[in-house]
Amino acid sequence: MKRGKAEYEVPSAPAHPYEGSARAMTDAITAERATPEPLLSASVVFDNAADGGAIGSARAFTADFLAAAPAVRREPVTRDRVDLAKLVVSELVTNAVRHTSGPCRLLLELRQDALEISVFDRAAAAPVPRGHDPRRIGQHGVEIVIAVCESVTVEPEPEGKRVRARLSLVPADAEAGV
Repeated sequence: MKRGKAEYEVPSAPAHPYEGSARAMTDAITAERATPEPLLSASVVFDNAADGGAIGSARAFTADFLAAAPAVRREPVTRDRVDLAKLVVSELVTNAVRHTSGPCRLLLELRQDALEISVFDRAAAAPVPRGHDPRRIGQHGVEIVIAVCESVTVEPEPEGKRVRARLSLVPADAEAGV
């Protein structure tokens, strides 16, 4: 299966508050203009994420969102890609629920050939991928997300962070040239 190299980026703060700020602003504006608007986007906020229902609700929200894809995209999203999207959403929302306090927000942005999945939460600390350990039970979520997504980034927000994962919607057999 051919897949893009997963990236896991945690932005570092400049040494001085104004160091590189003009360059960063220019880069951000350029990147923002270069990114086309999504074909479809939707978000949901889980106010009381710790009650346990957020993860299942997020998975169902994702499935419903991708079911609407044929209205704006050339073809429907394949079942395997829907399942992978639900897995990524489940892992990211689980991290937000277990390791942060307060509400979390799930944002889905459909592109022609990819789904951008963003989870916003109130903690500033980035999730940390752990090394491979087949004896460890659980705590493999970040590893799973990195393995199946084209890219994963962590971006600081005024009140926490945004974890953004980009999942290809091209079926695995099409990537392999079958």
